[in-house]
Amino acid sequence: MAARSPDKLFDKVLIANRGEIALRIQRACRELGIKTVAVHSTADADAMHVRMADEAICIGPPSATDSYLNVPNIISAAEISQSDAIHPGYGVLRENANFARRCAEESITFVGPRPEMLALFGDKMQARALAEQCGVPLLRGTLQATSVDEASEFFASLGQGGAMMIKAVAGGGGGCWGRWGRGWGS
Repeated sequence: MAARSPDKLFDKVLIANRGEIALRIQRACRELGIKTVAVHSTADADAMHVRMADEAICIGPPSATDSYLNVPNIISAAEISQSDAIHPGYGVLRENANFARRCAEESITFVGPRPEMLALFGDKMQARALAEQCGVPLLRGTLQATSVDEASEFFASLGQGGAMMIKAVAGGGGGCWGRWGRGWGS
């Protein structure tokens, strides 16, 4: 990596995302005097986030799996561009402990939580146990993965007017919440 300016945290940040979120990160970096590197698939070569970046690197074909989620290609793009850091934006990579760990292994700063924290909070049961251990007030809930029958019993135990939220124990990134209430799912 290139030597950093003493007055800035980073000289150059690779943004491992596209669209509006990439543009927002670019704007913030520009305000801080930080150069940006956009990554893009072949389908997004003319996208706004690519045109607005200081540099751009193609990381693969149109499929997100082969480009925006392709960790080796993103790491390579950061190395080629001599980026100090990778900002994952929103989405899968921002919660990926293995991606954050891989950045650390390559001496590239991951803009986000440490890999250990991502791993901990990626497991909802571990996260709940830690919150309880730290004295964080918690709503009543199940303490393990729960079957539909167990969820129904728990819901019934809430009494008249009760409502419950269903959340995956692991994965999902929080993008899909379910609600179980009178007339819903029963």
